[in-house]
Amino acid sequence: MKQLLTLLIIITLVFACANKPEVIANTYGEAITTDGAFSLASLQEQVADKDSVILTLKGTIEKTCAKKGCWMTVQDENGVATRVTFKDYGFFVPTEGADGKEVVFSGVAKRKVTDVATLRHFAEDDGKTEAEINAITEPKQEIEFVATGVVIYDKGTKK
Repeated sequence: MKQLLTLLIIITLVFACANKPEVIANTYGEAITTDGAFSLASLQEQVADKDSVILTLKGTIEKTCAKKGCWMTVQDENGVATRVTFKDYGFFVPTEGADGKEVVFSGVAKRKVTDVATLRHFAEDDGKTEAEINAITEPKQEIEFVATGVVIYDKGTKK
């Protein structure tokens, strides 16, 4: 019995002293709290009957602007992507290496119609061909998300 008790104490100490994985994250823009972030999949529901709403959302980075990092597209768990821009062009995210990383972002979501010139600008930033850019001829109804702060988690870390 004494050996069993000693063994339990040793096991408890080993687990108590074990190094816990460190959460590594990079913050861009204003400092935000990541607690209580909604899944990006809930965006439509959150904006449903409102012109705009302040939200904190989470998802996976699909890609970032290759030129400056002035926008990113974020996917929800269903693979649906949303473009996120940054308030007043005041900060940028990495142009490389962010794809596939978990992200939490906070800001304002609102319904809007994006004009052809802006859609073409985004396509150019995304490295689309001239033919693909010229094929954009209609404005697009979408939800615009302007983030005030972003937290990007390195792969393998947990929030």
